[in-house]
Amino acid sequence: MSEPNHGAHRDVPEELERALAAEVSLRSRLRHVAVGLAGGCGAALIAVLWATEPDPLPTRTQAGFAGLIAVGLAWAAFAGWVLSRRRPLFARDRVLGARLALVVTTLTGVAGVVLAAVRGTAAGVLGTALTGAVLVAAAGLLLARAQSRRRELLRLRDALQRKSS
Repeated sequence: MSEPNHGAHRDVPEELERALAAEVSLRSRLRHVAVGLAGGCGAALIAVLWATEPDPLPTRTQAGFAGLIAVGLAWAAFAGWVLSRRRPLFARDRVLGARLALVVTTLTGVAGVVLAAVRGTAAGVLGTALTGAVLVAAAGLLLARAQSRRRELLRLRDALQRKSS
């Protein structure tokens, strides 16, 4: 048996060590538990509401409920995936979460604009489109930040690996 090299961790850049510790911290895991519970409970509540409706729902309502259930299950699955990993993900979870948020906000924005166009006035369509555009832009910004953070962490990891070999 070999002894662990206690001196090896001194070569880890402080920034990388701090970032990786934050990724596997209890606070981070509890945040993902909250995301998973919110998504799973939201999906379950809508499914129960849908299943216990005495009369058949209109097609649009069924499509809306199905979409909301899918979004809730996606967030629950995302949280389960992150929590099942027992090692640092180098911000891969942030990138995946931001992509999910971008897809959901884009679909919600498009659906909102279509509904407003069918049922509302021009002012309603404009308001819905602007709100959707702001949300999509925010999600896109979060995705860009997450990708940048991931690239930074991977660069630090690669530099450390090159240095140690």
